Amino acid sequence: MSLSAHLYEDEATNVEIMLETLSWDDERAARVEARAIDLVERVRKTKRKPGELESFLQQFGLQSEEGLALMTLAEALLRIPDTHTADLLIKDKMAAADWLSKQGSNGGGDILTKAAGFGLSITKKTLGGALARVGAPVIRKALVEAMRMMGRQFVLGRTIEEGIKNAQAYKKKGYRVSYDMLGEGARTMKDADHYFAVYKNAINEIGKNLEGAGTPGISVKLSALYPRYEFAQREHCVSALTEKLLTLAQLAAEKKIALTVDAEEVDRLEISLEIIEAVYKDDSLGDWKGFGLAVQAYQKRAYALINRLSDMAYATKRRLSVRLVKGAYWDTEIKRAQILGLSDYPVYSRKVNTDLSFLTCAEKLLASRDYLYPMFATHNAQTVAAIMEMAGNDRDNFEFQRLHGMGETLHDLVINDNVANVTVYAPCGSHEDLLPYLVRRLLENGANSSFVYQILDANTPPETIAADPVKKAANHNTKRHPHIPMPHDIYPNRVNAAGFDITDETLITGFIADMKKAVDGRDFEASPLVNGQVMKSGAPRVITNPADSTQEIGRVYDADDKAIDTAFSFAHEGFENWTRTPADDRAAALEKFADLMEQHKEELMGLCVREAGKTIEDALGEIREAVDFCRYYALRGRHDFSAAGTVMPGPTGEHNVLTMHGRGTWVCISPWNFPLAIFVGQVTAALMAGNAVIAKPAEQTSLVAMRTAELIHEAGVPTDVFHLITGDGHVGAALIAHKDVAGVAFTGSTEAAKHINRALAEKNGAIVPLIAETGGQNAMIVDSSALSEQVVDDVITSAFGSAGQRCSALRVLCVQDEVADKIMEMLAGAMALQVIGDPMALSSDLGPVIDDAARGILQNHVTKLEGMARKIAEVPLSDERAAKGCFFAPVAYEIESIDQLEREVFGPVLHVVRYKSDRLEDILTQINATGYGLTCGVHSRISSSVRHVTQRLDVGNAYVNRTTIGAVVGVQPFGGSGLSGTGPKAGGPNYLPRFAHEKVVSTDTTRQGGNASLVTLIE
Repeated sequence: MSLSAHLYEDEATNVEIMLETLSWDDERAARVEARAIDLVERVRKTKRKPGELESFLQQFGLQSEEGLALMTLAEALLRIPDTHTADLLIKDKMAAADWLSKQGSNGGGDILTKAAGFGLSITKKTLGGALARVGAPVIRKALVEAMRMMGRQFVLGRTIEEGIKNAQAYKKKGYRVSYDMLGEGARTMKDADHYFAVYKNAINEIGKNLEGAGTPGISVKLSALYPRYEFAQREHCVSALTEKLLTLAQLAAEKKIALTVDAEEVDRLEISLEIIEAVYKDDSLGDWKGFGLAVQAYQKRAYALINRLSDMAYATKRRLSVRLVKGAYWDTEIKRAQILGLSDYPVYSRKVNTDLSFLTCAEKLLASRDYLYPMFATHNAQTVAAIMEMAGNDRDNFEFQRLHGMGETLHDLVINDNVANVTVYAPCGSHEDLLPYLVRRLLENGANSSFVYQILDANTPPETIAADPVKKAANHNTKRHPHIPMPHDIYPNRVNAAGFDITDETLITGFIADMKKAVDGRDFEASPLVNGQVMKSGAPRVITNPADSTQEIGRVYDADDKAIDTAFSFAHEGFENWTRTPADDRAAALEKFADLMEQHKEELMGLCVREAGKTIEDALGEIREAVDFCRYYALRGRHDFSAAGTVMPGPTGEHNVLTMHGRGTWVCISPWNFPLAIFVGQVTAALMAGNAVIAKPAEQTSLVAMRTAELIHEAGVPTDVFHLITGDGHVGAALIAHKDVAGVAFTGSTEAAKHINRALAEKNGAIVPLIAETGGQNAMIVDSSALSEQVVDDVITSAFGSAGQRCSALRVLCVQDEVADKIMEMLAGAMALQVIGDPMALSSDLGPVIDDAARGILQNHVTKLEGMARKIAEVPLSDERAAKGCFFAPVAYEIESIDQLEREVFGPVLHVVRYKSDRLEDILTQINATGYGLTCGVHSRISSSVRHVTQRLDVGNAYVNRTTIGAVVGVQPFGGSGLSGTGPKAGGPNYLPRFAHEKVVSTDTTRQGGNASLVTLIE
């Protein structure tokens, strides 16, 4: 069975199984507790003062403003190249932190706390005017030194040579040392080659210094060795990483040191195992016993993974080391599951359940010591005591591990008592490389519930620290965390649209096969669907696959005047009944429609891929957005269109009620870039408001609309209430010009929206409302405090995701000059690794643009850029692919000024502009001067700068330290102003009322026998 089968198992069931599996009774629990209490008391009695970081966490936990400020400073300050931005960050983070009063409150404090307190408290003073007396350089120097001091608490050496030298102190005390060369995931092949060389050099240097306690080791991150280490790119990354990891393992075996592969995010485990197993079984490693990997106990599949490793080691007859850790990405995994709408969480939601899992896995590892070598990574005295109990008299066939800078006193006791071997996990590298690692460690050890925090708190009794997690897990009324809802329950009163894990090989392979079966080889047709009846006329247009222009998908019949008139006639009649249908019944139809879309997701997604050229991931996101629209508008509609209405305040003796009602027949014109989501969003909003609807989809994606329309009727929306009219722009113009139009919802180009607005204004009769959502010259501001890797990830997704065919897509990247070269170089390297291909293949990052006309516009724009800009990079595109379909290679150009851009170019073309930090206001003025007001992005660690930019830019949606795309219904209502649309925002609380008119009924209750309600108040 694949390990993925265990990934989303029920947490409560898993806990019960672990409680039954673990050999644990009251006597064992009592022995463990006694030993743990003894360890806690001895740690507290030791004369060695706590580490500087431990001392800091004692004073400033992450629940405090000071702790949070420290974490941000540690993550950003040392990498900022310019003093201006560094000073802004310092001032920003210290504005509200009361460092001066708390500094040294532990009776003198330590050098780290004093340095941090000095710098931070002076910074606070400067906010009140002391800057002129002290000076920003003094403050900056104090804080930079404080951050470097903190860095030294976690970094054994800035180079491997320095780390090996400093490790001598550990070896003298009897510790083994495992070196971790700092560095996060590679974004470019240059990064990957650099880290590969660093690992090789480190192994060679460690091999030269084998004297001292035990066998030294090194930890390797696979994500550092290949920039596309992800499931969708497994065809390339598995072979490349296997080759690199085998080379490192062979070198480690030659030098007689250990090598452990670090654990990373949940979705990478399966491909990690594929790589690790191939290397582990390679005959070239001989009888080397130093190879291993880390296993995260917070994963629900941890126990099953250890079983698999045990079987593999037994079959191979070569020892395999297993480092058991709690896990460092817990918050990331929880958020990912919620965003993706997964069936459950891949990790345990309660810390105590993770503790239980750790002990259960530990017992299994200790039972497999003939061929597995357990390495228990923990700073927790209770965990240490439990493992000592499980291990019995064995002191040699397992070890404990701790982080450099943490848990020293506890593990000194373990060594001095000759209980077990202990290895120090020791990072080496520059302080700048330390930052992301350090933040994870701060999050793990700075929480109130962590052992490191509690043991330093004299008010926490030893019995509390040594509490039995097994008993605690068994006694919880609910085995899941009561305040972390399931992914489908994160929204109040509505169900989150269901997604699935596309990194589950078995699931995604079957799903893609079902998608192809649902659409390939089938003959689709789209035509006017009026009162539930198909109305064909004239010769049809052929729809071809934009990824392969030789493949016909179906045919579309354009509407004629008769079909349009007939649709309006039926819609007029249908409206009369539909607008009087209770809001609850209308909402129920929308909810059933949502369920039907989820039931037919293979077909709908397949059509989005084949007809619109969407990738599988984009198609999944689209169907989830469409489902969210239905459920959100149903929820809002029950409230907004309640028959009881809203009772308004007034004088005594009056009863005033405001209600909302449908306007009549709305025309909804949707675009090709979101053929399902926007189509559904417009239509369901109008229907929920009690209107009849005539929908006209873009001519390029009429097949998606036709199938969706059939499901709308199947959900219970009467055939005379909803009608589909297919055709090109001329058909849309005829619909707009019809005398019975009560309102228009339009998404598309700014030019088309203006044309519709003029056409509506020139008509006789009632003034017709227009809801328009158009494009944007969307910009992202990046200052020098931002993390370059995060910026590049978000730029790639924002500018080139969906082939740049989103109205929210990033068009202009504005980068502070001091970091512009670095970011552009990294961007070019990342673009070189993007994959353009068949969107039905999971490995394709980018599909085609919609048609040849769209590609021609993009090519003309690039020709213009060639004469006035510098090309940064272009995504590789084969001539064969370009000739076969409507593919366009995403490209990035550096331009001098935003003023050079005349209008939005709808596709994967990114324009990059440098700016000096003191010229930010000019950039913001230029962005506003474009007249568009849709989205913007900001990458910065400076809260005051973020507030200034987001307040200054006239946009509807501002995104901070994330992508600029992917607005979620009911979470980030979407829409802009100016040239970007009329509002109100789609997927927001103010959207439905725009489709309705209001009525107030005012009743003088005194005309019906007097003011009884007032009379009853007489005393």
